[in-house]
Amino acid sequence: MSAAPHGPRVVVIGAGIVGCSLADELTARGWTDVTVLEQGPLPAPGGSTSHAPGLVFRTGPSKTLTAFASYTVEKFASLEADGLSCFNAVGGLEIATTPERWADLHRKAGFAASWGIGDAELIPPERCKELWPLIDESRLYGGLYTPKDGLARALPACRAQMERARTRGARFLDRHTVTGIEREGGDGGRVTAVVTDRGTFPADHVVSAAGFWGPVIGRMAGVDVPLLPLAHQYARTRALPELAGLNDPRTEASRPILRFQDRDLYFREHVDRIGIGSYAHRPLPVDPFTVPAYDDSVEMPSSYPFTEEDFAPSWEDCRLLVPALRGTEIEEGFNGVFSFTPDGMPVLGESRALRGFWLAEAVWVTHSAGVAKAVAEWMVDGRPSLDVHDCDLTRFEDAQRTPAYVAERGAQQFVEVYDVIHPLQPLDSPRPLRVSPFYARQRELGAVFLEGGGWERPHWYEANAPLAEGIELPERDAWSARHWSPIAAAEARATRERVALYDMTPLRRLEVTGPGALAFLQRMTTNNLAKRPGSVTYTLLLDEAGGIRSDLTVARLAPDRFQVGANSPADLDWLLRHAPHDVHIGDITPGTCCVGVWGPLARALVQPLTRDDFSHEAFGYFKARETAIGHVPVTAMRLSYVGELGWELYTTADLGLRLWDTLWEAGREHGVIAAGRSAFNSLRLEKGYRAWGHDMTAEHDPYEAGVGFAVRMEKGDFVGRAALEARGAPTRRLTALLLDDPSAVVLGKEPVYVDGVPAGYVTSAAYGYTLGRCVAYAWLPVLDTGTGVHIEYFGEKVPATVYDEPLFDPKMTRIRR
Repeated sequence: MSAAPHGPRVVVIGAGIVGCSLADELTARGWTDVTVLEQGPLPAPGGSTSHAPGLVFRTGPSKTLTAFASYTVEKFASLEADGLSCFNAVGGLEIATTPERWADLHRKAGFAASWGIGDAELIPPERCKELWPLIDESRLYGGLYTPKDGLARALPACRAQMERARTRGARFLDRHTVTGIEREGGDGGRVTAVVTDRGTFPADHVVSAAGFWGPVIGRMAGVDVPLLPLAHQYARTRALPELAGLNDPRTEASRPILRFQDRDLYFREHVDRIGIGSYAHRPLPVDPFTVPAYDDSVEMPSSYPFTEEDFAPSWEDCRLLVPALRGTEIEEGFNGVFSFTPDGMPVLGESRALRGFWLAEAVWVTHSAGVAKAVAEWMVDGRPSLDVHDCDLTRFEDAQRTPAYVAERGAQQFVEVYDVIHPLQPLDSPRPLRVSPFYARQRELGAVFLEGGGWERPHWYEANAPLAEGIELPERDAWSARHWSPIAAAEARATRERVALYDMTPLRRLEVTGPGALAFLQRMTTNNLAKRPGSVTYTLLLDEAGGIRSDLTVARLAPDRFQVGANSPADLDWLLRHAPHDVHIGDITPGTCCVGVWGPLARALVQPLTRDDFSHEAFGYFKARETAIGHVPVTAMRLSYVGELGWELYTTADLGLRLWDTLWEAGREHGVIAAGRSAFNSLRLEKGYRAWGHDMTAEHDPYEAGVGFAVRMEKGDFVGRAALEARGAPTRRLTALLLDDPSAVVLGKEPVYVDGVPAGYVTSAAYGYTLGRCVAYAWLPVLDTGTGVHIEYFGEKVPATVYDEPLFDPKMTRIRR
């Protein structure tokens, strides 16, 4: 498709805040042939934007969402409608009425420092009272005040962006109901047009920004949109004498938005009334296929009748916090519909099932302009300027896209909106969903499972509790002690001293075959894969700008057959998008399994079970062979993510249990144990092994991430090579830190201070049981070894020191024996 001087033809479905923002961002980048279709009347078409309360709190645990919200504040503050700014920076005030919430606000202040929000301030109850005189400060422990947060005037922001986009050539057509999406080329083909009740609109790109109608549009396109619309209660009080004459009717509010998260409530001013939003009620799901389109009898399809019985308990909580409300009543309310996904994040990106069909769904006003900018960059430049992997539409596993899963997890996301969530906190349901063939044996050993990608993942085994007796560990605080056990230390020690079995089944496995397989993988990855069959190579997937999309292990099992260890469904999607006709790519994860056998006694365990020579000379590091372990055919790879001698052993799922039992029985004489991911994470950080998505993303290049050894510029061209050539010396690095105090622990995402100033953030952290101190990796400016820094953990500055890596076994003697 060749673009005209004004860009390709783009049709955006939905003229809410996302659609209007996207039209503005696209036309600003020169794509001016943009048509925005809206079923309702403009400028207030009746979707979620039309009733949104406009809250913008920037700070949260997601770096990506914080960046989206920060751009929304910046952009809307620069827009005007009716002579007023489209953003009212009244500030944000989050209060704590419990010790747990007060601690969480300290953690949130740390997020603010990590993500560059420099105005966040923890304040005492008296200061909260000054900012919000109507509250009863005697109930408070304190608050988090962010003066640059505030209220987005969503509909005026829509109008302002519409006007700008129109001046560049965009058109906005209201009262056009989409009835179909046309394509050419069948499955995997390309979008060609959008059909409405008032005509057909040819298109090279179609963007669904339809909000909670997204699944309806998706079905027309044959594209799954995993979101659940839910109704959220919002009420307004009668006029309060305490607010009389305080606020300008045009700007409505002057005091901060107030979050009372301990009771799932928030408050904002509406001139002389108080608006109250509640997440405290039961989930109220809405079927998007039954929501009526706009017509004269239904002015706002996204607004449902207020259910007073659901709000009654919240009203009592409101009156306790704000005594002035005891003298008034709720004057009006409604249940407003908006979207939730299974993980609470937006759904963004282009569908591979229908090329040119994009999603910009499950986006709140808070993040709207930031999302629009990212999607516009993605469409025009081929990639967003910030990492959006946790919003990518390809991130969900197939098991996480079923209607039942989306409904259950979407509803739970609503319930948890204001909950204090631990970074390791597992889902409660639906579980178990995905289990390895070893699951029965793991349960017999008392495995404590957490969850990831739908998989049940053992984090430690209660059967190993006796091994933890006598191991002296520093006492943990309540937060870092959650979802952790000292048994992990015993499992780490057993791996270093004897041998342990690790369930690596959740590691994604792809099979790449065909006459063009080698040339294709050479083009797509950074390392040289043109090696003999039986070789294994660590390599990277880059984007065209040189950012790390993923890291892979690639085993060449035959001249035209490769097994690829990948990270997520996005890796499969990326490879399939680029695969030529003579290459076949299949996801073999569901039908296979893997056991990691690691430790100094790994060879003593495995060698008697096979006729092949597993000596270092015959089966070196980063080698692979197809062999048998007892009665079980396996693909054995000499790899180790824990820094010890060992193998990854792969077989089919039907033989998995036999493989486990064979290894377990043979390992008894060697003191074999089963070990979990808690020990695994500690061991891999001691060796400095990166976890993609945590330690490095598309925002980072290989050299600053410390994986430049996986780049072979001399092999020829590959995706991202030109961008790497053009880059200068790194100005930041993923840096290894050891905490100075052996009793201190951090968990990740904490800010790191250099010379008293926030300079970066922790990516991954775990206690290094071999080293006797906590290991943290952090993105920081380039610092000399031995430099002292401080990591802020719940408001406390914890000293740490920059070290050379790897911290453990730098000469790799333990792996290569």
